[in-house]
Amino acid sequence: MSEHAHWLPQQEPTKRARLPAAGRTSSVCFSKTCFFLGDNLCSMQKMSYFFPLFVVSLDVCVVHAIRLAHLSPLLLSHPFITLWGGGLIRAALLLLLTLTYPGNLPWMSSVKGIQSLGVLCLHFPVYTTVLWVLGQPTMEQLWGWHSWERVLQGYVVTLVAWLYWSRYVSNILSSWGRKILALFSNKPSEKPKDNTGASLKRLMGYMKPYLNRFVFVLLLVVLSSYGEMAVPQYTGRVADWIINEEAPDAFTEAITVMTVMTIASALLEFVCDLTYNITMSCIHTSVQGAVFQTVLKQEIAFFDESKTGELVSRITTDTNDMSEALSEKLSLVMWYTARFGFLLFFMVSQSWKMTLLTCMGLPIIWVIPELTGHFHQTIAAKVQDSLAKANQVATETFSCIKTVRSFANEDGETERYRRRLEDTYALNKKEAAAYAASTWASSMTTLALKVCILYYGGTLVTRGAVSSGDLVSFVLYELQFASAVEAVMRYYPEVKKAIGASEKIFEYLDRIPQVPQEGSLAPENLRGHIEFKNVKFSYNKNDKTEENNLVLKDVSLEVKPRQITALVGLNRSGKSTCVKLLERFYQPNAGKILLDGEPLQNYKDQYLHDKIAVVSQDCVLFARSVRENIKYGFENASDEEMHRAAKLASAHDFIMDLSKGYDTDAGEKGGQVSGGQKQRIAIARAFIRRPKILILDNATSDLDTENEYQVHQALLEQAKDCSVLLISNKMSVVEKANHIIVLHEGTVKEEGSHDELLKKKGFYAEMVEKQNKGFHRQ
Repeated sequence: MSEHAHWLPQQEPTKRARLPAAGRTSSVCFSKTCFFLGDNLCSMQKMSYFFPLFVVSLDVCVVHAIRLAHLSPLLLSHPFITLWGGGLIRAALLLLLTLTYPGNLPWMSSVKGIQSLGVLCLHFPVYTTVLWVLGQPTMEQLWGWHSWERVLQGYVVTLVAWLYWSRYVSNILSSWGRKILALFSNKPSEKPKDNTGASLKRLMGYMKPYLNRFVFVLLLVVLSSYGEMAVPQYTGRVADWIINEEAPDAFTEAITVMTVMTIASALLEFVCDLTYNITMSCIHTSVQGAVFQTVLKQEIAFFDESKTGELVSRITTDTNDMSEALSEKLSLVMWYTARFGFLLFFMVSQSWKMTLLTCMGLPIIWVIPELTGHFHQTIAAKVQDSLAKANQVATETFSCIKTVRSFANEDGETERYRRRLEDTYALNKKEAAAYAASTWASSMTTLALKVCILYYGGTLVTRGAVSSGDLVSFVLYELQFASAVEAVMRYYPEVKKAIGASEKIFEYLDRIPQVPQEGSLAPENLRGHIEFKNVKFSYNKNDKTEENNLVLKDVSLEVKPRQITALVGLNRSGKSTCVKLLERFYQPNAGKILLDGEPLQNYKDQYLHDKIAVVSQDCVLFARSVRENIKYGFENASDEEMHRAAKLASAHDFIMDLSKGYDTDAGEKGGQVSGGQKQRIAIARAFIRRPKILILDNATSDLDTENEYQVHQALLEQAKDCSVLLISNKMSVVEKANHIIVLHEGTVKEEGSHDELLKKKGFYAEMVEKQNKGFHRQ
């Protein structure tokens, strides 16, 4: 005790001394008991891993004992009793061991484990009984079921049955159970939300006009598939004729029939694919056009909340993916489904036993590559992430190339991109190894199934159960059967996924624009008298009544006909919001906007936008010719009207100096022309419409002094025929207006002419003074 006293705290001996002897004894016993239980628990946990091996060893011993008992005089003449009795004894002993042994694995005592034991012990008695009922010979089964070969075959059958049950049958039965419960109860069946059916019905609505074509396509699919599947049948007959040395005329006739059927099948497939793809292209065009038209009709707030890239992706990428899945993947599903049906029919007609063996081997072929392919999918996902990071570096570098060049950091960005590529290369090597392993596993399992079929087929041929030609035909069918089933299982989920992904497309098609009902007013003569009466507005859709969220707070103003009215104020005072309300992009929360005494919403939308022309500071040109940009929305205008509008906007001269004049491409968002030229083209686009209300929102901010003067002169001339609402940060521009309205924090601060507002020495006068002194030295 003294040797180890330094490991204990100083007060520990005192505490121990205070314990009574009985307490110390019980404490030691409890510790020993816990150690013993923990040791036993670890031992049982280790034993549980060997429990399946123990069960198999016991099963083999039981089968061997039954085999010896079968040879006794008492059971020798009763093979059926031995067959069923042995199966029941195996099942009882294994079940008793599984349920009572404390170290078994949990899954072995579950429902699926007990089902597997039942299949292992009773599948052969059931199989032999079915053969006996059908009048088939059963002597080999009755006397050979306890052989080592049959025992091994029993475990393989059990494994295949477990795969089928766990992956397919249990899901199908549970789905049927939910549907049956839903029929006999008032509550709907609980199942995961799946809108694939609803989306499919919507797609069927677009397919309905082409119903005759789809019926024709299905007929061609059946005929073409039958022609292809009949070729192996004749190949087997040819093999029999060659072996039996029959008349050469039969051989020549078979070759002729095979050639004709192959050519006919290829022609039918060509016509079928052509008809189907053209039809699906028509459907894709109609769906994509409908989505684009529906999105364009949505309110502006919808575009504020939705990202442009997402909208474009829905209209183009999603519809293209859906169309591709329905055109290519659905076509393949139809072809391979038809081939699967004919292949199964011909395979069963050749040999139902070899067909059963093929069906037993398919789950193993699917599961093993899936297990090996899981690692491949994980690495592939990492490769995509690595590529995305490398692309982000490249995108960032190219988009900021001027900054990179300014700091002479080309080498740094190159090194950064190289490091990303090295990471991708390291993952690519792992992906290549994983892909090779997955491909190898798939090839080996497929090859193993083919060898088993050839071995079993050869056995049947030697027994005289099938002919050599039947074996040749079956092998040819089997080569196509596995690929047909695999193709259906691979492409069907993709089709289902694409149909489900179309849900977002139909959400757009079903969305009702949140705009008031369109009015009916479209008077021939419009004066252009605008009145705002106690208008309140907020961009916040969740709380439009909160005073702090209001952009316009009880605004009342008037824009008189044939006058220039200026709207000035600091940033975020509500100037551009007034323009957006006039264009009916948004609806006021409270108050009224009147046009010639009538509420703005009473006018037809098309009529209103024909009479109102807006030129903003960030004017947008389309990637079209200058001619098309000026005539945008007013394509019926003549060239004379176009030239007149361009001259009023001081744009005609520079347009004529362009390489192709009015036919010069303006570039994406007007990138081929300067900012000032872009503004002048936008002003010409407004002038050509001869609007009754012209709104210029900082429309001359990028013009030089000469061009700005010419545009203002044109505005003064234009104001004789329309109302002009002028928004500008330049006080030198505003002072020419007939009436000036000053907005501040969403309210009308003051209004009047330039001279009147200067005399008031209020907020407007302060703005003018600050602008005049902006760059003056103190």
